[in-house]
Amino acid sequence: MSRKSAMDAIFSAAPKAPEKLGAPNLAPQMPSTPRIRSGAIAAMGGALQQLTEIRDQVESGSAIVELDAALIDSSFVSDRINDATDASIDALVESMRESGQQVPILVRPHPDNKSRYQIAYGHRRVKAAVRLGMKVRAVVRDLTDHELVVAQGKENLDRRDLSFIEKAYFAHHLEKLNFDRAVIMQALSTDKSDLSRYIAVAKAIPFAIASAIGPAPKAGRARWIALSKALEAPHAKKAAEAAISEPSFVKLDSDGRFARVFAAASKKPSVGSSQLKARAISTPSGQKVAKVSQTGRDLRISVDQGFDADFAAYLVEQLPSLAEAYAKARQEEIK
Repeated sequence: MSRKSAMDAIFSAAPKAPEKLGAPNLAPQMPSTPRIRSGAIAAMGGALQQLTEIRDQVESGSAIVELDAALIDSSFVSDRINDATDASIDALVESMRESGQQVPILVRPHPDNKSRYQIAYGHRRVKAAVRLGMKVRAVVRDLTDHELVVAQGKENLDRRDLSFIEKAYFAHHLEKLNFDRAVIMQALSTDKSDLSRYIAVAKAIPFAIASAIGPAPKAGRARWIALSKALEAPHAKKAAEAAISEPSFVKLDSDGRFARVFAAASKKPSVGSSQLKARAISTPSGQKVAKVSQTGRDLRISVDQGFDADFAAYLVEQLPSLAEAYAKARQEEIK
């Protein structure tokens, strides 16, 4: 084989090098001028070096590869609350249509199916790529569950696009998956007191209400905490659910939906409406036992004089046990 044929064979055999993962927001640097060597030896040496670099990039997981979006699954823990009114995904689709996917996502080989991949971060970019029918630029790395959730949390914090309630539910979901609180704090870059606050709010606000509201990015920590406190009132959850069921509710943006639910949950019932809630309690045989009425946050039980006189004392005696049983049942609902 001639020297020229040997050189052609090396260059034609070399695969196209994947792009290296770079910092997307840093100013581009001018490439340094390579030292020029003449002759066939220099050309062959350069080709062999290129092949070595490609192999090292792929083995270390620092190379960007293109994956079929159909082979990519979501993370095992959600960090977002879907919002049908969010127009930012449409903006991302248009940006990727015009300029391509500028920032790669991070995935790992799926732990349950090695022919698939699982996202650490980049869910929205994958959704946009699916809508555009294009492949997804990704970095593939072997990650433990711990490493995946930390990468997932830190990427979203760095991009500043998770709202307070999304962080709260992310923390709560991780705790329910038995992740140590130290790992959750690392994923959210937070401390013990803030983590406890996140989890307390996620437990206090039913997910059905939170998901109906959406991320509400402008609400902030103080208002979500205030909503969690407001929902402790006896009437509040029903009032919030009634607000959510109104036809006009879905037409509001996420922050508008938060305001509507917060107003409904915070509104104190009028005395007139409370008196309408008063009702009589009777035995299955029809004998009157008591009358129950509510004024504001106060619930009053009046035992009927025609019933057993000792029943009132018995009821008072049983209240601590009933309260404890109720508290345990509530904890089971939250879990």
